[in-house]
Amino acid sequence: MTGSAERRTVEQEIRYLGHIIEQLGGTLHSQHDLLRQRGMGLPTGVLSGLQTIQDDLTRLAGQLADESIELEQLRALAETTALINSSLDLDQVLNEVMDTVIALTHAERGYIVLRDEDTGEMTFRIARNLDRETIDEGGFIVSRTIVDEVARTGQPVVTTNAQSDPRFSAQESVLIYALRSILCVPLLVKEEVTGVVYADNRIKDGLFGEKELSLLVAFAGQAAAAIENARLFRRAQIALDEISEMKELMDNVFASIASGVITADVGELITTYNQAAERILVTPRDSALGRGLSEALPLVYDSVRDLLALIYQQSDQEVELDPELPGRGKVNLHLKLSPLKNQEATEGVAIVVDDLTEIKRRDATLDVVRRYLPPTMIENIQSLDGLALGGERRAITTMFVEIRPFDTFSPNLRPHELMELLNLYLTIGAEAIHNHAGVIDKFMGGEIMGLFNTQLNPSEGHAWWAVQAALRIVDDYLRLAERLNEPPIPYYRIGIHTGVATVGNVGSATRRDFTAIGDAVNLTKRLQENARHGQVIISDETFQHCRDQLSDPAHEIRMLQLGSIQVKGRRQPVAIYEVQRGPAKSAD
Repeated sequence: MTGSAERRTVEQEIRYLGHIIEQLGGTLHSQHDLLRQRGMGLPTGVLSGLQTIQDDLTRLAGQLADESIELEQLRALAETTALINSSLDLDQVLNEVMDTVIALTHAERGYIVLRDEDTGEMTFRIARNLDRETIDEGGFIVSRTIVDEVARTGQPVVTTNAQSDPRFSAQESVLIYALRSILCVPLLVKEEVTGVVYADNRIKDGLFGEKELSLLVAFAGQAAAAIENARLFRRAQIALDEISEMKELMDNVFASIASGVITADVGELITTYNQAAERILVTPRDSALGRGLSEALPLVYDSVRDLLALIYQQSDQEVELDPELPGRGKVNLHLKLSPLKNQEATEGVAIVVDDLTEIKRRDATLDVVRRYLPPTMIENIQSLDGLALGGERRAITTMFVEIRPFDTFSPNLRPHELMELLNLYLTIGAEAIHNHAGVIDKFMGGEIMGLFNTQLNPSEGHAWWAVQAALRIVDDYLRLAERLNEPPIPYYRIGIHTGVATVGNVGSATRRDFTAIGDAVNLTKRLQENARHGQVIISDETFQHCRDQLSDPAHEIRMLQLGSIQVKGRRQPVAIYEVQRGPAKSAD
């Protein structure tokens, strides 16, 4: 038999005894009247003694009922405590706990208000009613005065009728909302108030007493611990997510780097090894990580072993190798070694591996090609090296092509997938420029800078060649989109301008680039930036250079005069035209 069943049996027995004594008292009263008529009586104190026994039994039954209710409340509190300690899903736990508190205290509503970790303000976290439903924010009807006082002092507040309590009767919320029984206790963590638990009833007076207060204080202690544990867990989860995101970002960065990246600690154990290193050195990542340099990469280690001592003295080193690698044969590698440092000491070494094999092969091929190319082209190529830094001033046509912005690709693409797709679009731009007597100055992300009539590709019709290259890009762009099953949306923007620029080598005696600089180049970039997606914009100077070809009906080119625009860096407006495929039409 359970304890609850035993209590019910005892309570029933007590009430049964009281009933028997009540019947016995009635019988004795009847007998007392008969005996008195015959000149006799009951012993003194019998009837009063029975009444005393009946009163004691009634009081005992009431005490037992109260203790039974209190025991049920304590059992429910123990169950909610177990629930709190079994889960870190804070909202679910607090909803269940709040429902239990409302049921045990007979409150109409219950709220949990927590102090915001960032602002320090008290904000509602849980709001429940008698029907175990969440209360909408518009239904938050509480005494902010009591909430603020408990949060400030850390002392619980209980009032049997707030409207007649001199502490709160003058408060606006008490008067407006007709608040009566209110119970509010603090949530304490290491003697610091982290929130409050608030329960009330707007109908009944005197609902809460010391038992309900003790119950809620005990609950608040457990709830405060649960909240703190959940907050610590959430902070740890956020930190873990940030670390995971950072690791994923670093993995993506390493995956997109063309150079091999290897790091090793002071014990020469490999700690980082990216995909490019796998490809260049033909050694899988799993076979390299955690192993010594000498064991995992013996051909590399033999060449850098003597340099490691210098690295640990915080001195960068470079070396070129030409080892025989399995599956690749003889390769040409450039290694740059740098110390991994913290504020106090060197913690290891970083090795960047650049594969020069193809570059060396192209150089060798170029030597062979010199024997077969026409002398004029050879002279043009050789003249680049003979130009002094700064080059020469000459009339050229410059083209800037934004082939496709990064933000137009799917965000779900992986870095290498995005790179492969972007290269397809860059290829159609590069081929169009090359096939129309242009040279590519540089690639800038998803943009291409092309030059016509430089020392390398001199041509009197350079403006016309540039326009033809742009129209070739338009045609090939749409064909590529169709081949990739993508919508035929023209994301490209092209600007073309003809003018004088400085063309030649920039850089240093040991490293230089062939390029063009000047106002004409800057204006071309501004035209491209002012073009809408799908537009080819040319300046009036370009139009005048190839006016006859553009107006020739055989070429089926439509010219639209767009007026003048003001571009950054120029005081005078710039007249511009749009070039389209279509029936020839005069731009005058």
